[in-house]
Amino acid sequence: MEISGIISAVVIGLVIGVLGRLVVPGRQHIGVLWTIVVGIVAALLGSAIAAGLGVADTKGPDWIEWLIQIALAAVGVAALDRGGRARR
Repeated sequence: MEISGIISAVVIGLVIGVLGRLVVPGRQHIGVLWTIVVGIVAALLGSAIAAGLGVADTKGPDWIEWLIQIALAAVGVAALDRGGRARR
């Protein structure tokens, strides 16, 4: 993977992570780094799921793929937040 691919993955992960964090109600007690990591993982998994469903490549914006990615990020953020609360 080239440096431009890594940078774009981090940027996309940041956006997806922040959008996923906005979907989860209340205040989350996870850091920005975890938000980025969750976003990157959600973006990769969401792309794979969308490809498996056959909705990854459309002529316009891939809204369904984005919704899948944001939903996965929201689940990840909520899981990390609940996991952190359980340890406190």
